Amino acid sequence: MLQSALPNHQHALDLLNLKIEIETLLKQALTHLCAQGVLPINPGSNPTVTRSKDPQHGEYASNLAMTLAKSAGLNPRDMATAIVEALPASEVIDRVEIAGPGFINFFLNPESNTRAVAQILEQGSQFGLSDIGKGKKILIEFVSANPTGPLHVGHGRGAAYGAALADLLAAAGFEVEREYYVNDAGRQMDILAVSVWLRYLELCGESLPFPVNGYRGSYVKQIAEDLFNQQQHQLREPVLEVLADLPKDEIDGGDKEIYIDALIQRARKLLQNRYDIVFNIALNIILDDIKNDLAEFGVHYQYWFSERSLEKKSLACLEKLQQAGYLYEKDGALWFRSSDFGDEKDRVVQRDNGQPTYFTSDIAYHLEKIERGYDRLIDIWGADHHGYIPRVNAAMQAMGLDAGKLDILLVQFAILYRGKEKVSMSTRSGEFVTLRELRHEVGNDAARFFYIMRRSEQHMDFDLELAKSQSNDNPVYYVQYAHARICSVFRQLKEKNFVYLQAQGLKHLDRLTETHETALIKTLGRFPEVIENSALTAEPHQLTYYLRELANAFHSYYNAHQFLVDDADLRNARLALVEACGYVLRNALSIIGVSAPESM
Repeated sequence: MLQSALPNHQHALDLLNLKIEIETLLKQALTHLCAQGVLPINPGSNPTVTRSKDPQHGEYASNLAMTLAKSAGLNPRDMATAIVEALPASEVIDRVEIAGPGFINFFLNPESNTRAVAQILEQGSQFGLSDIGKGKKILIEFVSANPTGPLHVGHGRGAAYGAALADLLAAAGFEVEREYYVNDAGRQMDILAVSVWLRYLELCGESLPFPVNGYRGSYVKQIAEDLFNQQQHQLREPVLEVLADLPKDEIDGGDKEIYIDALIQRARKLLQNRYDIVFNIALNIILDDIKNDLAEFGVHYQYWFSERSLEKKSLACLEKLQQAGYLYEKDGALWFRSSDFGDEKDRVVQRDNGQPTYFTSDIAYHLEKIERGYDRLIDIWGADHHGYIPRVNAAMQAMGLDAGKLDILLVQFAILYRGKEKVSMSTRSGEFVTLRELRHEVGNDAARFFYIMRRSEQHMDFDLELAKSQSNDNPVYYVQYAHARICSVFRQLKEKNFVYLQAQGLKHLDRLTETHETALIKTLGRFPEVIENSALTAEPHQLTYYLRELANAFHSYYNAHQFLVDDADLRNARLALVEACGYVLRNALSIIGVSAPESM
């Protein structure tokens, strides 16, 4: 190595900057090699440094030599040798080795590794936070289930994923706002209103067939009972007038879609302004239930955005698209030329009855979000909406909006199992497994943890029995038990009349030389990088992997060594390490909305 050391600010560096410092060392080596003529003036490759997966390869590694070898006319190992020889001296690096075809492996000195413990205890609940997203404003919209029924277990996965991602982004320094888009307009809400009204008519003593396409869940009957208690018979209409001259439903050989639409029109005609009473009670009861369910799940929003508020903006969007030549009429409907922007086919934006489609509202909604000044928009949708992505991107381009600001992330459905037996998710009566039922059975912690253990776009099997078990096979129990064990250590400390002196522990961190200790310290030190990587890749599951790895490192340490030893210096050093581990477990668990119990 060259002997020109970096400026003497190394002791103030935080853990995340260790990686940045190594990248800086490599850049300085490249500058030196360029000056010596070994490399072109602009080598065209920035140093990339990653954490080593194998401790035998050090803490960090770079493939820089392999990316530059050709431009220097050297084989990769010779290029690596030249880079290593040009590296400035650094007090955080113990040694540098060349491995394989030309990897450069960096080994930190022990003091650099144990710095993690001191930094964790100094920063406490702030440890792991980053400012990489500083100055960037993000709106993340998730769940946004139609308020036509209670949330089910599929919505729960989107809720857990969206909430964890939002908190991860906030931990990485982004200004994050959370929004629920309330689909309180359109046909599905009308179907709900009619379903409630028909059940209400039954309570009034009317006897009539229930439509095939109506909402059949027991919650519809409960809303109808509330409606009856409020209105008594004021909304009653004779069954003969309700059903007069309606087309046939599917059960009678007709079309269920045509039938339900006709029934909606009949309800509106008979009830006139009273129709809003039915509509609003159904909407408000279900939306309040959704809000309560999510709040109990630890999922909170800054905004609940109403689709009905977009009526004027939707018409303005259609006018703008019409003027730009992107709309045309066919079969009485108005179509958007989305195929001009890469969509597989054109899309209807206004039905033949003059009503705008859901897609029109979506165009207006994304325009509205852009106008609020966010740097990035994140939509989290169910995987069944995958085909919807091209048309939304097409609409944004046609409106002159920056489609690059929008990220649409998909969440696959969760399949419930009880052991090896698959749990039926729904029945012909319209009942299904609700998020509330799942939470009550396995608890919020297990639900939140299990929901994000896989990539959001991967199918997931949710084992109810495993989630409830108190065993090491249950990942959330295993992680929480690590924290409970840490708390028990400090309870035992008092029972044995020992006193923990943190300052003394920090002074003697050099005593932590056991294999389990160095492994735990290195795992703790990775936490800030895990936060950044998880946030930037939108992958909260990385945090669950890290938590399981950290819990395993602690349990192994706990099982192999005594902490409350007679040697005061060693005891305080070990307790400092254990205390640091407790902070990181709590910090990581809080991001994914899982508690850190003190006893189990």
